[in-house]
Amino acid sequence: MNGPWRLLPRPRRLRSRLALAASAAVVLVTVGVCTAAFFVLRYKLYQQVDQNLAQSATLVAQQSREDGPAVHRGECRFLGAPACAQTVPPDPADDPAEPYVLPVSPAVREVAAGRRAPYYRNITVDGHPARILTTTFGDGTAVQVALRSDVAERGVHQAAWLLGGIGAAGVVVAGLLGYAVSRTGLAPVTRLTATAERVAATRDPRHRIDLPAGPGPGRHRDDEITRLATTFNTMLDELERSVTAQRRLIADASHELRTPLTALRTNAELLTRADRLPADRRERAAGALVRQLEDVTTLVNDLIELARDEEPQPLLEQIDLAALTRHALTRARERWPGITFTLDVTDRAAGLLRPGIPARLARLLGNLLDNAAKFSPPGGTVEVALTERELTVRDHGPGIAGQDLPHIFDRFYRAPSARALPGSGLGLAMARQIARTHGAELTAERAPGAGALFRLTLRDRPSRPESGVRS
Repeated sequence: MNGPWRLLPRPRRLRSRLALAASAAVVLVTVGVCTAAFFVLRYKLYQQVDQNLAQSATLVAQQSREDGPAVHRGECRFLGAPACAQTVPPDPADDPAEPYVLPVSPAVREVAAGRRAPYYRNITVDGHPARILTTTFGDGTAVQVALRSDVAERGVHQAAWLLGGIGAAGVVVAGLLGYAVSRTGLAPVTRLTATAERVAATRDPRHRIDLPAGPGPGRHRDDEITRLATTFNTMLDELERSVTAQRRLIADASHELRTPLTALRTNAELLTRADRLPADRRERAAGALVRQLEDVTTLVNDLIELARDEEPQPLLEQIDLAALTRHALTRARERWPGITFTLDVTDRAAGLLRPGIPARLARLLGNLLDNAAKFSPPGGTVEVALTERELTVRDHGPGIAGQDLPHIFDRFYRAPSARALPGSGLGLAMARQIARTHGAELTAERAPGAGALFRLTLRDRPSRPESGVRS
């Protein structure tokens, strides 16, 4: 599939690289083993020849101890012939009159003079391969013995061809194994690519990658590729929840906006005929229009605030939470004159500073206090307590039903008993978001006896006020 929806390329290049890497590893091991085996076989084949040469050199040394430099056995062109042998002095002037049958090089003279260690080497005798040993003989004399090495040479060539064939077959097998390993190992990646392309093409995050089965029933393999697929499935879970929440938010927002917008339109159309309306009805329509505009403005502002996931860091200040709570209580008393608000601040909490945005934290406290006052009976009491680590707001209303408790902080959620009350169902959702962006956690529970209890747990470490710090 081509086009803008293709997120991931098919893993053919990766598969080729993995196959090449696996094949190269097997090839290197195969070539290394074959090379090592060749040299071991070559050493073993020549070792027998070298042992015969050493025995022949010892025999020549024992039989010719009293003789000078000379050719002792000059015929070694036949396979069954004994080793041809000669003794060589360090000085060419001391050579015998009979010519040598084996090549005499400066290295031979150095061995005779004791300046070089004995050595073996391969030569050709009458067109046949041979092996020669040059060693010392007495004082100032070198012994050279040679034997035909056709069998050893032929064995070396056969071993080279055999191991070469094995190596070539190993290269072919390595290529096939590398391809199989890459195909099997990258199968989850192929499924991941297909799933990503399917999600991108359909915009449906409900697709998942099938994880390979593990050793036991209901278990999956624990390897890097499986963990990658699991992580991708987790990402799709989060994406699906996000898309679902987004769609629900849009649906809820459209539902909540439909009623006030309809009322706005009705009142606006009514005011277009204001000249035909009585003065008192015209004033009621104008007042309703203003209130509905305020409600829509508040709802839109709340939606904008909920869409923001984090607080701008440059706006953070050191806040005296106790003073901010007293200020929020003063405003709540003005809005709810029929409700009694009490505040209990511990000595350790008084004057402690915490980082935050004053306006946002004031909004959080205002939402909690408004929610508590809205559900309190006439003349009821809302109790606020502040300690070093938490802030609680309790009312004495009907409380929170068990089926409503898990959804109390959802956007636009309102319990059946609260649907007749004013509000859009965004206040508590906004309060929790503000709490989390400030490193705190807001929870709700049923208060002992009756009512609801909201607990704001403060996680950051407070600081004592210093001179010049704004609060």
